[in-house]
Amino acid sequence: MSTIEADRGAQTALREEKARPPREDAPQDRAPRRRPWYRRPLVLALLVLLAIALVIGGVLWWLDASRYETTDDAFIDAHIVRVAPRVAGRVLRVLAEDNADVQAGQVLVELDPRDLQAALDQAKAAAASASGKLAQAEAQQKVAAANLDEAKAEVGVAEANAANAATELRRLQSLAKSRSPALSQQQLDTATANAKSTAATLNAAQKKAAAAEAQTGLAASQVATARADREAAQAQLEAAQLNRSYATVTAPEAGHVTNRTVAVGDYVQAGQNLMALVPHKLWITANFKETQLDRMRPGQKVDITIDAYPGTTFHGHVDSIQRGSGAAFSLLPPENATGNFVKVVQRVPVKIVFDGPLDPQYALGPGMSVEPSVEVR
Repeated sequence: MSTIEADRGAQTALREEKARPPREDAPQDRAPRRRPWYRRPLVLALLVLLAIALVIGGVLWWLDASRYETTDDAFIDAHIVRVAPRVAGRVLRVLAEDNADVQAGQVLVELDPRDLQAALDQAKAAAASASGKLAQAEAQQKVAAANLDEAKAEVGVAEANAANAATELRRLQSLAKSRSPALSQQQLDTATANAKSTAATLNAAQKKAAAAEAQTGLAASQVATARADREAAQAQLEAAQLNRSYATVTAPEAGHVTNRTVAVGDYVQAGQNLMALVPHKLWITANFKETQLDRMRPGQKVDITIDAYPGTTFHGHVDSIQRGSGAAFSLLPPENATGNFVKVVQRVPVKIVFDGPLDPQYALGPGMSVEPSVEVR
């Protein structure tokens, strides 16, 4: 037991010795004290350089950002062409596939032309008949003119005979008054009858000439009527030819086929929408806030980022700025004169066009989201 107690006493003494503070005169191994970071020249120099770099970077970023006005309320736009037939008919062939690139005048749809061809043949026959009637009327007009000339010649002959007979009658009547023995009563009666006969012949010739002249006028009116009928038949022929050509539906403009709803065998009506064409000419409609338009002008350069191709930057320029906000042309424009008014920053559509033709490898179309940055400084 004495050994155990002795060990415990030694351990207790050792602990007390360790807990006792060292004497001032005792030698100790003391490490040098480190200075705080704000007293170190190298750290301070690095911090100053970092602060200067941040200030310069912030100024440069602000200067660069202030050069541009940007918005994410923008999309690709185009004048979409609706393709519709001008006549009704059954679809025989559809020659345009979905999303195909077609050229202006390319055949898209063919309709059954048999009804239209029958109408065209009928119009051709009517035009030929009208031309024949016109030729007949012109021939009759020539006959009437010849008859009129003949009647006028007969009037001239009758006038000469009547004048000669009247002169002879007057001469014999003068002899009868003088009781000349050379004049017999028979001669006087014959001259009187001859004068009356020639006068009657002249009257008949004049009436015949008047009738021939009236017949000439009638023939002229018939020619005018026949010519009008021929023109009407020709117009109907041209209309039938147009309708026949409408059986072939062609592309009015070059572009890509979209939203095709027609198939072979369908019976379509005139004006029915068959498909849509997205033209190659595209632009961007960007709805900028009205507070962003202060320095925006037509012709300014634009960097364009399209969401579908984030790694590609397209280039364009401002074409025009709409005179009026988008809300002013909406279905229900705001009426600020009634009720409570809350000022809302309006957005104004700005038209941005691409510089140069677009690369066909990019499948761009109306409605795609873009983010334009207009360089205003």
